[in-house]
Amino acid sequence: MTERFELRYVRGHIEVYDATGHFYFSADTMSEAQSELETMEAA
Repeated sequence: MTERFELRYVRGHIEVYDATGHFYFSADTMSEAQSELETMEAA
């Protein structure tokens, strides 16, 4: 799943974008972002 997304560290948090650059969500930590992506994949 994360191959289709880019996780960027921006000013103290993680921002998640798709392959086209569309913003999806932000998270406090990398593990939180990865967990959210796994939740999205399971849905």
